[in-house]
Amino acid sequence: MARWRKIAVGMAGGAAALAALAYGLDYADRAFPPPVDVAAVVSKEVHDRDGRLLRAFATPDGLWRLKTVAADVDPQFLRMLVAYEDRRFHEHGGIDPLALLRAAGQFVANGRIVSGASTLSMQVARLIEPRESRSVFAKLRQMARAVQLERRLSKVDILDLYLTLAPYGGNLEGVRAASLAWFGKEPARLTVAEAALLVALPQLPEKRRPDRFRQAAEQARERVLTRLAVSEVIGEGEAERASAEAVPDRRRQLPAFAAHLSHLALIKDPKAGVHRTTLDRAVQEGLETVAREAAARLGPKISIAMVMADARTGTILGEVGSADYFDASRAGWIDMTRVRRSPGSALKPFIYGLAFEEGLVAQETIVEDRPSDFSGYRPRNFDMTYQGDVSVRKALQMSLNVPAVKLLEAVGPTRMMVRFRRAAVSPDLPKGEAPGLAIALGGLGITLKDLTQLYAALANRGMPVRLGDGISGTPGIVDGDPLLSPVAAWQVSDVLSAVVPPAGSRRLGIAYKTGTSYGYRDAWSVGYDGRHVLGVWVGRADNGAVPGLTGYGAAAPILFEAFAKSGIAVTALPRAPSGAVRLAQSELPAGLRRFSTTENGLVSTGTRERAPQIVYPPEGAHVELGATAGTEIMPLALKLQGGRAPFRWLANGKVLPEASRRRTLQWTPDGAGFSTLTVIDAAGRAASVRVFIE
Repeated sequence: MARWRKIAVGMAGGAAALAALAYGLDYADRAFPPPVDVAAVVSKEVHDRDGRLLRAFATPDGLWRLKTVAADVDPQFLRMLVAYEDRRFHEHGGIDPLALLRAAGQFVANGRIVSGASTLSMQVARLIEPRESRSVFAKLRQMARAVQLERRLSKVDILDLYLTLAPYGGNLEGVRAASLAWFGKEPARLTVAEAALLVALPQLPEKRRPDRFRQAAEQARERVLTRLAVSEVIGEGEAERASAEAVPDRRRQLPAFAAHLSHLALIKDPKAGVHRTTLDRAVQEGLETVAREAAARLGPKISIAMVMADARTGTILGEVGSADYFDASRAGWIDMTRVRRSPGSALKPFIYGLAFEEGLVAQETIVEDRPSDFSGYRPRNFDMTYQGDVSVRKALQMSLNVPAVKLLEAVGPTRMMVRFRRAAVSPDLPKGEAPGLAIALGGLGITLKDLTQLYAALANRGMPVRLGDGISGTPGIVDGDPLLSPVAAWQVSDVLSAVVPPAGSRRLGIAYKTGTSYGYRDAWSVGYDGRHVLGVWVGRADNGAVPGLTGYGAAAPILFEAFAKSGIAVTALPRAPSGAVRLAQSELPAGLRRFSTTENGLVSTGTRERAPQIVYPPEGAHVELGATAGTEIMPLALKLQGGRAPFRWLANGKVLPEASRRRTLQWTPDGAGFSTLTVIDAAGRAASVRVFIE
C-alpha cells in the first residue's frame, strides 16, 4: 500500500512538474514573442496608375527589401521552393521530426553534416532574429522560434515573411528585389531556370552571386533542378531545358523612374509604404529615355523637362523634371516643370484664338507684317525680316511677332490674362506692371505645367482642364466659362496642325507650337492630338543663355520623338464643330479681308463714323428660348446701333447667310449654352457680345 502511495505521489509530482513546465513555456512564449516586426521595415515604393513599380527607396540600413507576398510570385517558384527546402511544410508545426532523424542518421553514417533539417519556418526564424553563432543553443532557439511562428501565423504568412526577407546577395533581400535585380522583371512570371536560381541563392547568397561567382551559381541551380522532389514539380525534361539557359552575369538597377515626383510623394505622405501615382510607366519610361538621349546630344548643362497629360481628364501620364536627377552639371535635382520661365511665342495661339472668337479675323484675313511702333514698343521678328502682307493663318504658322502684337492690341492684354485665369492659370508679370503687349512675345513667367494646361483646353474643344499633380491632386474640367469657344479652338488647331514638323521628324497628326525666350534661355514646344497634350522645355536650370537654342530647333524634335516613343496611340484632332468653316480669302466679307488697327487699337477704315454696338442682347445675358426644354428653339432678335451698312453677322465664328442693311436680325441658335455674336460693318469695325442660351 505504501508503495502505491509513493507511486501516486510521484505521478502527481510529475504531473505538477509537467504542468509547471507547460505554464512556463507558455509564459515564455507570450513574454518573448518572435520579432516579426522586422519584416515591417521594407523599401518605400512608388507605383504607376496600374500598380507597376516606378521607383523604390532603400531601407534606412541600405537594403533593397521590397514587401512580397505569395500572390506576387510565380506559383511554380513556390512549388519548387517547398519541394526543395521543406517538403512537409504544410504538415509540420515548425519542426520536421522526420527531417531531424534523416539529418542525424546521415551525420552518424558520414561523420559530417550531409543535409540540414531546417524547415522554412526555422529559416524565417533565423531571418527575423539572426544568430551570432552556429551553436547547439542557437539551433534550439531557432527551433523554439519556429514553433512560436507556427502558433501565431498561418502558413501563408510564414511564406510571405520568407519571400520578403530571404537574402540574395549584396543588399538584396526578398524575391521581388532579387527578380528585379537579376532578371529585370517582377517575379509573377518566371522561367524554370529563373525560379531554380532564386531557390538556390538564399543558402549561400554571397558565394553564389551570379555577377561574381557565375559557376557557383550555375552549380547551385543545377542541384535544385536535379532534386527528385523538384523534378516531380516541374515535369519531365524541364530540368535539362532549364540547365541550358544562361545565368545572368550582371546585376540590374531596380526601376528608378519619375525621380522628382517620387520624392514629392514621399514628402507629402512620409508614413505611407506604397505611393500610387497617375503616371503610366510605359509613357514615363519613353519620355525619360528621350530626355536623357536628347540632353546628351544638346551638350553639357542643358536640362530637359516634359509633361504629358490626358487633355480630357487632366490626368498626368508622364512627367520629367530634368534629363537626369543625379547629374549635378545639369542641376538635375531641380524640377523644371514647376519653374516659371518666359514662354517666348508659345502663348500666341491664344491671342489668335481670342481674335477668331471675336470675329476680328478669319484664317485668310490679310494682316501686315511690317515694322510697327506701338506707343514706343517696337517688336521685331525672330529673323529680323518682315513678310509684308500675309494671311492670319500664315502669320501664326510662321510665328510672326508684329501680327501677334497687333491682334493682342485689338483684343486687349487684360482680357488675355482673364482668359488664362479661366483655365486656372495665373502667369507672373514683372513686379508692379500691368498686362501689356509684351505678353505676345513672352513678357511674363509661366511654368511648363501651366503652359501644358492651357494647351489642354485647345485639345478639349476650348474647355479648360486642370492638370493633376500626379499624386493626390484632383484633375478635371475647370468650372466656369471656356477658355475659348469651340469654334475658335478648332480654328487655332486647324492652323497649328498644318505646321511643318521639324527636320527629321515625321508627321504624327498633332497640332503644335514652339517658343523661344529672349536671349536664347528657354526653348519650348507644346503639341496635342485629340486626347493628349505634351509640353517640352529645354534650357539651363540656372537661366543661362544657350546660343542658338530655339523652340523649333531644340524642343520641337524632342516633342515629336517623345510623342512617338510614349507608346500613346495618336488620337485624331477634334472635328470641326457646328459653325466652324475655313473660307478662302475671296469668300470673306469685306470687313474680314484685311485687318489693321488705329493708334487706339480699333479696326481702322479711314472714317470717323461711330463703330457698331450690339445693344441687344447685352453682354453676359441669359436668354430663355426653350433650348433646354426639348421644344423647338425660338429665334433671338439681334439689335445694333452705329456702324455703316451693310452689316455682316457671325454666330460662334460662323458667318450668317446674308449681309443686311437693317439694324435688326433674327437668329435661331443651334442649342443651349454660351454663344458669341459678332457684327462687322462695311468699314470693317466689329463688336461682340457673349450670351447664354437657355
